Amino acid sequence: MSFTKVILLVAAFLSVTLSHAHPVHDFHFGWGGHHGGTTRGMSFGLSPQFYQFSCPQANDIVMSVLEKAIAKDIRIAASLLRLHFHDCFVQGCDASILLDDSATIVSEKNGGPNKNSVRGFEVIDEIKSKLEQACPRTVSCADIVALAAKGSTVLSGGPNWELPLGRRDSKTASLRGSNKNIPPPNATIEGLLTFFKRQGLDEVDLVALSGAHTIGVAKCATFKQRLYNQNGNNQPDSNLEKTFYFGLKSMCPRSGGDNIISPLDFGSPRMFDNTYYKLLLRGKGLLNSDEVLLTGSVKETRDLVKKYEQDESLFFQQFALSMIKLGNLRPLTGFNGEVRKNCRRVN
Repeated sequence: MSFTKVILLVAAFLSVTLSHAHPVHDFHFGWGGHHGGTTRGMSFGLSPQFYQFSCPQANDIVMSVLEKAIAKDIRIAASLLRLHFHDCFVQGCDASILLDDSATIVSEKNGGPNKNSVRGFEVIDEIKSKLEQACPRTVSCADIVALAAKGSTVLSGGPNWELPLGRRDSKTASLRGSNKNIPPPNATIEGLLTFFKRQGLDEVDLVALSGAHTIGVAKCATFKQRLYNQNGNNQPDSNLEKTFYFGLKSMCPRSGGDNIISPLDFGSPRMFDNTYYKLLLRGKGLLNSDEVLLTGSVKETRDLVKKYEQDESLFFQQFALSMIKLGNLRPLTGFNGEVRKNCRRVN
């Protein structure tokens, strides 16, 4: 091989390596409406191959930690999915939710939707520790949260997808944003759509991403209103199927017991499947924000619940697409933000 060809090959290799180490911004944002901002796995400077050279074992490390964590605590899979959602809805997918209180940070962990509720931080810490050993200062906490959400879905029997990577970590958090932008469990269908559309997510994303409630649990406090005072008249929610209602009432008293937990999908609580939608159609959705997908005034969400109830593969396909879209919300890329060494504090 000639000297010139060798130089060209080296230059090509360096060009690819550097483009993954410092991706350029993609200026075609367009994450509103129905676009999803994703074109053939590429999005906003994110790429599924981002760590191909710098940390090729990243996903394997994430999955090995997740397997042990989920074997020890089955609830952790749903908790890590929720962590990703609660992160992305505040400042975009930037791992701001992981930051602890400090002299410069007011933690999002103290926000109403997160306090004594959001879990999984220790699992993220363990993944980060192992990645720092393997590939120091390379894999961002924001990418770890996204990879953990995907891995938790897969390990629970749900779909897999090619995840765009290359997010960087924020140096700020927003307590106000965590209180303002995360939909509450008693939201109406109109309220839910407002929260989602504010993020550039639509009706399809709302119904598909709500399907994450096929795993996980909710505390009594989040659905007690439905049992005792749904419309301010001391009456239960008439949409609740009777045996389901009496079962919930027996374990969730009118006063006290706020931290008692109930599965969001009692049919197959450990499996990521479409049972959640089957239960909705039988009046057995746990949260008001679940039930209104079917009983609310929006025909499109009602129709989607029925479609996903009938066709699990359609649900899986759309869930994967909506998770990619969620993960693409306002990521920090290029030279913005940083790659934190410790996910709980800025460098």
